[in-house]
Amino acid sequence: MKIGCQVAFNDATEPQYIAAAGAIIEELGFHSIWVPEHVLFFPEYASKYPYSSNGKMGGNPKGMIDPMSALTFVAALTKTIKLCTGIMLVPQRNPVYTAKQVADLDYLSNGRFEFGIGIGWQKEEFDALGVPWADRAGRTRECIEVMKTLWCDEISSHEGDYYQIKPAYQYPKPIQKPHPPLIFGGESKAALTRVATIGQGWYGYNITPDLLSQHLETLNNLLAKEGRKIEDLKIYISPSHKASSSEDFRAYEKLGVEQVILPVFARDPEKLREKGLRTLAMVNG
Repeated sequence: MKIGCQVAFNDATEPQYIAAAGAIIEELGFHSIWVPEHVLFFPEYASKYPYSSNGKMGGNPKGMIDPMSALTFVAALTKTIKLCTGIMLVPQRNPVYTAKQVADLDYLSNGRFEFGIGIGWQKEEFDALGVPWADRAGRTRECIEVMKTLWCDEISSHEGDYYQIKPAYQYPKPIQKPHPPLIFGGESKAALTRVATIGQGWYGYNITPDLLSQHLETLNNLLAKEGRKIEDLKIYISPSHKASSSEDFRAYEKLGVEQVILPVFARDPEKLREKGLRTLAMVNG
């Protein structure tokens, strides 16, 4: 089972730390680095954050560096580590620009990008961007269609409900063929349906082994309707915050998890190295 590293490069992160962090995470042997996305934060909001009991994000965040900018920076200073969005809020972005960023990063990193995708939870962010909150799931599916033609077709075009593109070129194409893997986040049945129908992987967050088993049963049933099997997918998990022993991680592995993704937050390179080593030791027992 592979071990990924989740980081958050925020408004207090110095560029030299990001440069050092990528090299340290790769040197320690982590398989991947995952960077989240929010373009805005709000001191007050009505939307409910789905991964806390009080519906609020922890730490009162005010800003973070765009994941594609951060990952491109890391790509230039590393050689082997996978570069991943964990996760990108696709429906609130223009898919033509997103396709370009994805293709360019995959090209510049020699095929190391994995595309973690979510549909978003914070209506206030969509409102500020002028993007309708309603049918963001449908918008996400169409964004994927737009991006696929831009990644895969010599001359790309699209005619849909939200986007229309006359025949056009967009190059370079991604190194990975037909495109970087699409790893969908979310634990609802609707999210798992997206995984089963258009995904190459699933990224479940804050999940215990028991809950994982239930989600995998749902996912297996949805995949069967599409003529697919669980073996067709990459199964990635950010474990429950309560997971703290090697036995917990062996349970994830027995359930077919290919990669666990764990937070390693620090403010300086040495602290990052120490926390990274402790994280690897915890998983490996």
